[in-house]
Amino acid sequence: MAEKIADAGVALLSERFSVDVELGWSAEELSGRIADYDAIVVRSATKVTADLIARADRLKVVGRAGTGVDNVDVPAATRRGIVVCNAAGSNSLSAAEHAIALLVSQARNIPQAHASLVQGRWERSKFGGIEVTGKTLGVVGFGRIGQMVAERAKGLGMLVVAYDPLVAEGRYRELGVEKAETPEDLYAVSDFITLHLASTPETRGFVGEKAFAAMKKGARLINAARGDVVDQDALVAALTSGHLGGAGIDVFPTEPVTESPLFGLPGVVVTPHLGASTEEAQDRAGVVVAEQVVAALTGGVVTSAVNIPSVGPEALAVLGPFLPLANQLGQLITALTGGPSPMEITYEGQLATLDTRLLTSAILAGVLHGKIEEPVNVVNAASLAAERGIEWSETTSPRSRDYTNRLSLRSGDVSLSGTTVGTTSRPRLVSAFDQAIEIELAPNIGIFRYLDVPGQIGRVGTILGGANVNIASMAVSRSRDDGGAVMAVTLDSPVPGLAAQKIAAIDGFEKAWFVTLDVG
Repeated sequence: MAEKIADAGVALLSERFSVDVELGWSAEELSGRIADYDAIVVRSATKVTADLIARADRLKVVGRAGTGVDNVDVPAATRRGIVVCNAAGSNSLSAAEHAIALLVSQARNIPQAHASLVQGRWERSKFGGIEVTGKTLGVVGFGRIGQMVAERAKGLGMLVVAYDPLVAEGRYRELGVEKAETPEDLYAVSDFITLHLASTPETRGFVGEKAFAAMKKGARLINAARGDVVDQDALVAALTSGHLGGAGIDVFPTEPVTESPLFGLPGVVVTPHLGASTEEAQDRAGVVVAEQVVAALTGGVVTSAVNIPSVGPEALAVLGPFLPLANQLGQLITALTGGPSPMEITYEGQLATLDTRLLTSAILAGVLHGKIEEPVNVVNAASLAAERGIEWSETTSPRSRDYTNRLSLRSGDVSLSGTTVGTTSRPRLVSAFDQAIEIELAPNIGIFRYLDVPGQIGRVGTILGGANVNIASMAVSRSRDDGGAVMAVTLDSPVPGLAAQKIAAIDGFEKAWFVTLDVG
């Protein structure tokens, strides 16, 4: 624990792991000690840099007790296969309430009037404000927090218009909010504009000189999101020129900050990044990040990871059981092809209706398993595969002819399909080389393509028996078109090299593969 989180979060982690609550370490001290730790939990003060990550030999997860991860080098962590997770949603309510507090405080000049009065001045006429009822609030970024702000603004009697191209129109109608087609449409009608954007390359400087020019004269800006989504110089210019009527600002491009051209401007209310600073939000953040770290260290699915696709509970119920299958099929197709590129991935059935990026990452982790020096998992599999020029594509089909869900891989003339069976969702191979075959995947498996003539199964069994290798299960499929057949066997132990050579040399055998899968 590099920084303090809620006691409940510390207790949750302490039930499972040895936890060091070390507060006040310098960056140098942390760098010197990080190699001993499997996980680190931070808030906003600790910087998890690429250099720190390079020294973290055992690190598996970085937990951020908050919603942003600006202080974590996510690409460096991803490259090392380290999960980065946050406490998604833990401070949404507090941030929404703070935006409303800034809006009302700015409209009524509450901080300025308070400061004046406690300094001994009674200045009623100087600090007259405006009502918010009947005014239009423009919400830029209509995600969870933006929607909470809209609901509360409507409770104050405000009209609300919002812009967010990723939100379905039905959600706008459900909340009684007008949808703006462009930011400019929103700026043109809004008396107050509140920002709820994440900091990304696309949103940095999103509200700049051009945006301020498009706003109504006298409009007021509220920013409790991220400091860098606003061009601060343009904001100061719009305020000093009188084009903007005021602003309520909680976040700044560089923090902490104690000097700013915004400070002291008439009609401007500033707070030191207090959006998440409530007792309730901090308690929630501590518990949520602790739950995520537990999941990362115990093989669970980290639902708020920022460098692997996040999965909701309903989707996870479908996707989760297919993760071992996806990884094992990735291992198997690599063994059969020597390197599956390009590779086609097909999701059928209910799988096709979900976000399958997590399954694709599991497939790629299987493809790379044991083939590269770096540790590989679902966090870094896609980036490592791309670095090595491995190509893959994905297709979906909501209908699966024979199974509720099916996952298929194809590379050249090699194809494999699988599904899961039983209450424990056991991975099962259901097709190989476009021929139906039913066999449960196991650590030791053999697959053969051969000419379907009498005695072939017996020859395989004889050679394996002579090598003291027991066949656990067998499945055979034959093609009526060319007389070819596919056989799959699972074995109790690996096959010695000489026995494998004898089977491959059987008259009529086109190809024989013996594969050891990591099914852990």
